[in-house]
Amino acid sequence: MDGVSSYQSGGGGRNGDLHKYSHSIGSNIQKISQNVKSMQQLVNQLGTDQDNQQLRAQLHQVQHYTGGLAKDTTVELRTFKSLPVPPGQDTRTWHMQAERLTREFSQALNDFQNAQRQAASKEKEALKKARADSDAQFFDSRQGGALLDLGDSENKGRSQQSQMQIQMEQEQEMQALQERESQIRQLEANIMDVNQIFKDLATMVHEQGEVVDSIEANVEAAQVHVSQASTQLSEARQYQNKARRKKVCLFGIGLVVLTVLILIIVLSTKN
Repeated sequence: MDGVSSYQSGGGGRNGDLHKYSHSIGSNIQKISQNVKSMQQLVNQLGTDQDNQQLRAQLHQVQHYTGGLAKDTTVELRTFKSLPVPPGQDTRTWHMQAERLTREFSQALNDFQNAQRQAASKEKEALKKARADSDAQFFDSRQGGALLDLGDSENKGRSQQSQMQIQMEQEQEMQALQERESQIRQLEANIMDVNQIFKDLATMVHEQGEVVDSIEANVEAAQVHVSQASTQLSEARQYQNKARRKKVCLFGIGLVVLTVLILIIVLSTKN
């Protein structure tokens, strides 16, 4: 107990590191889950009257921060699993803690990726609709400009000004559409990053499985050694019993021979 308290009170040592990483990982998982809820609320507004550039920027900011938090959590979880358990601590308890954190982190990542995919799907639909509206407006403006050109010079001047204004608006819309396309590509890249994190988690679980397998193999080897030792002890007992029986037989034969000699001597003396 004193050793445990000294680790904790000192704020350092291996036990302190285990607690530090465990707390940090758990806190990150909670933040990821909270961010996913915020993302879901923003995603539900995509494609509605509340959809605007500010909402999409906020959505991408939250998902970008959450993605970075997921990467940091992966590094911390790997470090946590690599730390040795201090003497006197229950190894099984810390292994169960690592499994629990891995399971909760995996679930949070699943929720995060689902929100990302919904966001990407809705943004693609909204972008497709925005492109269609932009093309329709461009066609209407071209048709209206052609009709105005048929009028007098005053109408032609107004037409030119109107065309310039429409052209500027179209360029702004085109720039906004390109920016939305860039955001969608970034979102898809972030989804791939989460896929990589899942692969890293699978690798960690596999490595942990190898450690468990090696421990089981060591236990099986110990059982074989114990079995071999028991067999050797049994054989030794058999050798001892055989040796003891031989001694008893020799003693009995000697006793019989001695008895026969005494009888011969006694009979010879009487004769």
